[in-house]
Amino acid sequence: MSGLLDDELDPVFAPWDGRRVPVTLLGGYLGSGKTTVINEVLRRTDVPIAVLVNDAGIVNIDAALIERHAGDTLELTGGCVCCSLKDGFLSAFDQLRSRPEPPELVIVELSGVADPGPAAALAAGPGFGVDSIIVLVDLDQFLDFEARGSAVADSLRAQIAAADLLLLTKRDLVDEARVTVVTQRLDELAPGAPVLPAESAHSAAGFVGLGVRRLPGSAPASPSLFDQYRTSVVPLAGTQRRADLERILDELDDDVIRAKGIVQVETGEILLVQVVGSRRTVEPLPMAETQATTDLVVISLA
Repeated sequence: MSGLLDDELDPVFAPWDGRRVPVTLLGGYLGSGKTTVINEVLRRTDVPIAVLVNDAGIVNIDAALIERHAGDTLELTGGCVCCSLKDGFLSAFDQLRSRPEPPELVIVELSGVADPGPAAALAAGPGFGVDSIIVLVDLDQFLDFEARGSAVADSLRAQIAAADLLLLTKRDLVDEARVTVVTQRLDELAPGAPVLPAESAHSAAGFVGLGVRRLPGSAPASPSLFDQYRTSVVPLAGTQRRADLERILDELDDDVIRAKGIVQVETGEILLVQVVGSRRTVEPLPMAETQATTDLVVISLA
């Protein structure tokens, strides 16, 4: 039956001339940093994004990003929108379908104990397709939570088993030994899922929307993007000379597939830097006065 729905009915009822908007499910237990990452993505974006949360009043969207309230919906800057999930997934996605223009990306902020599997099935309706399940893992508390042997531990394991990508947060609170132990445990719970450090909200936000899926619970049958790339961060603290910024970009290796950052130059202007393959843009950032500068996150082929 599901095949009929996908293959036969979806093209008839799909909105936006059949376009499918990618959906990223963002999971992780309470305190792992989901809200911080969502705000960072919204702060950095130059395209309309929709964020679906358990309740629009629970996730603390930065006030500077909110233009107005409209019932259970927050209208955000840059054409972004934040909708409540309190009436259910289907209702929230119906709200998005009713909008005349599609967002470029949908981020679903899962509750701290939500299983991403059922959520992914609901998110793959007409007009949408799940592009990745990202789960944040709190290095400082993960082992303690799992050791409780309760429903909390079961929820954590379910999230991790469903993940396409596991990002390690709270790195500043632990030593290298803890990182090694947690990584080994994650490899046991989700064989084949990439486990990567998120040194900050800036770097974690750089992974949202990459669009990579894997077979849950098993190693990929063929190499995926995450098997073939490495990530690095080019520090861009303070003010950069525009000429120095251009030089840094010129010197990026040929195998860079994506780079992104927000940089202030000597004129005081704040610029959005984006590299996608051979395409490069450096342009003034809309709403620059509300944007924090970031390092340059670089993703390269390994």
